[in-house]
Amino acid sequence: MANSRSMTQRLFGAAFSFVALAAVIALFFTYRRYQPAPHPPRLSVDARELPYYAFCSFYRMLAAYLIALVFSLIYGIAAAHSRARERVMIPIIDIAQSVPVVGFFPAAIFFFVALAPGRLGVEIAAIFLIFTSMAWNMVLGVFESVRTIPNDSMEALGAFGANSWLKLRRLLLPACVPKLVYNSILSWVAGWYYLIACEIITAGPTSYRLPGLGSYLITAADKGRSGEIVAGLLALLAIIVTMDLLMWQPLSVWAEKFRYEFAASPEPMRSLGGLDAVSAIGPALVRAVRLSFTPVIRALRSALSATAPFNLAAHPAIVRAGRLVRLMVMAGFAFLLVYGVIAGAIALVRTLSAPWPAIAAQIPAATLASTIRLTIAYLISLGWTIPCAIYASENQRFARAIAPIAEIIGSVPATALFPLIVLIVIRYTGGMNLASILLILTGMQWYLLFNLLGGVNQIPADLKEAVRSMGLSRIARWRKLTLPAIAPSLLTGSITAWGGGWNALILSEYFPYRGVTHKVFGLGAMLDVATYEKYNGQMILLTLLSMILVVIVLNRLVWRRLYDLATERYRIDY
Repeated sequence: MANSRSMTQRLFGAAFSFVALAAVIALFFTYRRYQPAPHPPRLSVDARELPYYAFCSFYRMLAAYLIALVFSLIYGIAAAHSRARERVMIPIIDIAQSVPVVGFFPAAIFFFVALAPGRLGVEIAAIFLIFTSMAWNMVLGVFESVRTIPNDSMEALGAFGANSWLKLRRLLLPACVPKLVYNSILSWVAGWYYLIACEIITAGPTSYRLPGLGSYLITAADKGRSGEIVAGLLALLAIIVTMDLLMWQPLSVWAEKFRYEFAASPEPMRSLGGLDAVSAIGPALVRAVRLSFTPVIRALRSALSATAPFNLAAHPAIVRAGRLVRLMVMAGFAFLLVYGVIAGAIALVRTLSAPWPAIAAQIPAATLASTIRLTIAYLISLGWTIPCAIYASENQRFARAIAPIAEIIGSVPATALFPLIVLIVIRYTGGMNLASILLILTGMQWYLLFNLLGGVNQIPADLKEAVRSMGLSRIARWRKLTLPAIAPSLLTGSITAWGGGWNALILSEYFPYRGVTHKVFGLGAMLDVATYEKYNGQMILLTLLSMILVVIVLNRLVWRRLYDLATERYRIDY
């Protein structure tokens, strides 16, 4: 594997391109005044405002992603390193990913807006909501990567007496790179998909509509402005393509260096369509900046070492102060955690002990109806993503093409599909159930595809060559190598796909278009009605608890048992 310095330099090199682009755009928009969020919300659908809206959405997405990246590394590695922690931490992720974005609206409004009144609080709330659509699949990707590290690699570091920090730098972080790259692309896809729900925060009479591409698209859809919808989608497409060229293409190529290989790989690692010159812009700029600042850094280091009479980090007083600070921080977090759990439990008991509305009796039937739609969408997703992943394992050109294409298609918000759904599916088939399944499919299938592509990308080339040398048929190669190798990724994708499916219910079972609300019986429609039409905190809580209960039962009885079996039986060990 590459050393940690090379890993950091390449990561920053690829990231520098779009970060620098964001900085340039930010300077361009400095003339915009920072004003409170309008209430009641007003938003112009003038296409001339699109550059500003695109900038607002991009910086929210970037901030949410950076937080999700740090969170996923810390949380995923911690959960994978201890069976005891795993039993607590992974069910929390299962619960969190089963809660739709609108389920976090009350917390976002009453906590973040109260914390920082005005638009700043609403911006923080929107970033938090985008974070909830990005983080969970990244955590599970890191968790899978650490759990499937070959035993001989762990034993080798242990035999050399490597400490925890060295093990993190040399093994754990590099092992997470391939899955983390694919899951990062997927997180951006999910963030763009749920951007509308994150930029329009509504809970009963309280409503905030931030300027951005998501709020622009839903406003244009409500007014039936097809031209503005197309303009908004083109702006979104421009951002996605730019990020793919400057960020995801070079990172996807670079991530292949972290596969487990015991022989030289015969497969060329090139970016798609001769984009090497474009993808090299970021690393080249980083090298230039690093060379420019190297003399300054060396001078500062020399000055500090010359003036420091002793090693401050090793001084007993400094060590004791550091331990005291860590103890105080841990005590503060523990207090806040205990306080939050107790306060939440009291609020939960009070809400559930109040008389339930009559419509609550329909929750079991609505849960069953939504689960059936999710199952159908999941089976359809399996039907095309597994063949695509298998074909990608044998055709590098197809593997390079499918990821950016899926990224673009998957990032299209569901609102942009409403006109097609209404004009074609509902008008000609009259089937709102079919329309709902199709919309659930758009929020579920990409979790499977990107996880499977990440799993295929990690199959060692020497194993592929060994299987080919045996003269096995193509079906035998799939059965003996490809399918077992991608089994952990398939189960990780299935877990996150069902979480994405529950999130997609809020957009698939209830959507307004041109003043008409189309809805179908199910938990998602119940949650939307309780959130947007007749605010009812008790019904919101009951529907969310129903979703969480179903997800926990499925994960505990089905997915986790299969996942543990797959990670133990199909781990790549030499």
